[in-house]
Amino acid sequence: MSRRGVAFCACLALAAFALPAPSLKAEDDVKTRVKGVRELGKGGSENIPKIEPFLSDPDVDVRLEAVKAIAGIGTQRSLDPLIKACGDNDPEVQNRAIDGLVNFYVPGYLKTGLTAPLRRAGSSIKGKFTDANDLVIDPYIQVRPEVIAAIGRIVSGGSSLDTRANAARAVGILRGREAVPDLMKALQSKDSDLIYESVAALEKIHDPSAGPSIAFLLHDLNERVQLTAIEATGLLANRDAINQLRDVLDRSRKIKVKRAALTAMAQMPDPQLQGIYTAYLDNKDEGLREAAAEGLGRLKNAADSAALEQAFNNENKTEPRLSAAFALVSLGKRGTAEFDPLRYLVNNLNSAAYRGVARPYLIELARDPEVRQALYPVLKEAVVTRDEKTGLAEVLAASGSPDAVAPLQALSQDPDPEVSQAGLRALKNLRAGQP
Repeated sequence: MSRRGVAFCACLALAAFALPAPSLKAEDDVKTRVKGVRELGKGGSENIPKIEPFLSDPDVDVRLEAVKAIAGIGTQRSLDPLIKACGDNDPEVQNRAIDGLVNFYVPGYLKTGLTAPLRRAGSSIKGKFTDANDLVIDPYIQVRPEVIAAIGRIVSGGSSLDTRANAARAVGILRGREAVPDLMKALQSKDSDLIYESVAALEKIHDPSAGPSIAFLLHDLNERVQLTAIEATGLLANRDAINQLRDVLDRSRKIKVKRAALTAMAQMPDPQLQGIYTAYLDNKDEGLREAAAEGLGRLKNAADSAALEQAFNNENKTEPRLSAAFALVSLGKRGTAEFDPLRYLVNNLNSAAYRGVARPYLIELARDPEVRQALYPVLKEAVVTRDEKTGLAEVLAASGSPDAVAPLQALSQDPDPEVSQAGLRALKNLRAGQP
C-alpha cells in the first residue's frame, strides 16, 4: 500500500477512535441509545449538544441517562438542558435535573443530594428528607433566574410529592427568593415532607413577607413540621404570631416544642414578654434558660444585667452560658479579657460542638459598631487561633459594614491557607451584602 493509502487508513482509524459513541438514531433500540448516551457522557461539555436531543426521547430510561450525563458534566453549558429536563413528566428525571442544577452552584451535591444513592426501582427516598438541612449557598453566588423559576414550578406542581419536596429543598439551598410564592403554595399540601422542606426553604430565603403564611402550622401534629414552623416564625419576625407562640409555650407538654416557642419569642423582643423571659431564666431545663437569656439580651434593659451576670457566672451548661454571654455583650459588656463574656463567645469558635451556637450570636452582636471595634484587636493577638480567625471572618462578613474590609483583607493575606481562603470568601460575601 502506498504511503498516501496508509495515511488515509490511519486518519480513518483516528476519526473512529475520536467518536465517543456510535451515531445514535431514534430507531435504535433502547439499550443501544442508553449505552450511546452513557458513552457520550464520558466526554466533556462539547458532547452536550449531542446528548440534549435525547432529553426528548420517548423512552424514560434514555431521558434519564441523558439528564444524568448532562448533570455529571456539570459545566455552564449544562444549565439550559437541565432547565429543560425540569419539565419532564417523570419524577426521577425531574429529581436528577434538580440535583444537577444545585450541583453547578454547590459542587459535590450530586454525591450527597436526594438522588445520590438512588437506582431505578431502588430503595425509598423518604429517608433523605430527615437529613440535616442547613446547606445554603454564599450570598455572593448569583443564581440564574431561569434556574429558580424552573425548580419553583416543580415545587408547586411537580410530578410527585417527593420531587416537589426535593425542589423545595433546592430553592432553599439556592436562596431562591423568586420561588417564595411556590413555597407558600406548597404549604397547603397534606404531605409532611413537602411542608417541612418548604418551611425550611423559607427560613433560608429569609423573606419576612412569608411569615404569616406559616402561622397555621404552629400547632401542626407533625412535630418536625411544628418545630420548623415555630423556628421560622421567630426568624422571620412574625410578631402577629406572638400570642400563638405563648399558647404553644403554655400548653405543650413536649420540651422541644416549649424550647422552640420561647426561642422564637426571644427572636422578637417585646417589653410585655420580659416577665416570661425572667421567669424561665432559672428554669431547670437548659434549653429554656438559654432562650430566656436571649430574650433579655435583645430587650437591652439595663435592669436585667445583674440577673444575667449571675446566670453567666453560675451556669454549668455551655449553651445557656453562651446565651447569657450574648445577652451581657448586648447590654454593653464589650471587654475581651480572659473571663469576659465576649471572649467566651470567641473562644467557643474553637469548639466543634458549640461554634454553631457561638457564631450566630457573634454575627448578631457584630452588627453593632462598638462590638466590631472590640473584635478587631482580637484578630491581631498572637494567641488567636485558626478557628477563631475563620469564624470571625464569617462574623464580620455578615455585618455588611465597610469598616470590616481592612481586617478581612488582612485575613485574606494570612500565611495560613485556610485562614486566607476564609478571608477572601468573607470579602466576597461582605461586598455582596453592600449596596
